Amino acid sequence: MTLHHAKHHQAYITNLNAVLQSQATASIKNDIVAQLHLQSAINFHAGGHINHTLFWENLSPISSPSSQPTSAPKLISAISSRWGSLQQFQEKFNAVLLGLKGSGWGWLVRDLESGGLEIVTSKDQDVVPAGKKPLLGIDMWEHAYYLQYLNDKGAYTRGIWEVINWKKVEERFEGGAEAVWGSLVGLKSGL
Repeated sequence: MTLHHAKHHQAYITNLNAVLQSQATASIKNDIVAQLHLQSAINFHAGGHINHTLFWENLSPISSPSSQPTSAPKLISAISSRWGSLQQFQEKFNAVLLGLKGSGWGWLVRDLESGGLEIVTSKDQDVVPAGKKPLLGIDMWEHAYYLQYLNDKGAYTRGIWEVINWKKVEERFEGGAEAVWGSLVGLKSGL
């Protein structure tokens, strides 16, 4: 995960800062066409930073009490109510992850209108859809697992559950938007 954090995530931040500078220049020049052309790069690099920031916060050393589902009783109860048990949820989530074509993310989200829990995916570095609060994100880009798991995505999806920071996920579950987005203040800072 060191390479993933120090190289891949840092590249999203570095490239985002560069494209934001280009956007500022285009804005000063009132060059609307240039600003429009920069939107996909902003989406990609900002999404990469946002998604990875949430991902790192999802993780905890296997020896930490936070990596035990018992550290999140309210969340686990809600998961069990929705999917029958934590194990059934993990099996469903893993199936969704393994069904992703190419690169993307799997998310446990809370619908902001209904309050219900859902499993959704996003392609590439797209962020969680509007109207959904991300609780837990799993990176399914090859760079997330290839050094440890090579091309065995199934082993990665089974193993990731051992290092989930359940306590942090429950904080997001119980908290408002600041429980999720508060960590993203200062977007232009490096790692």
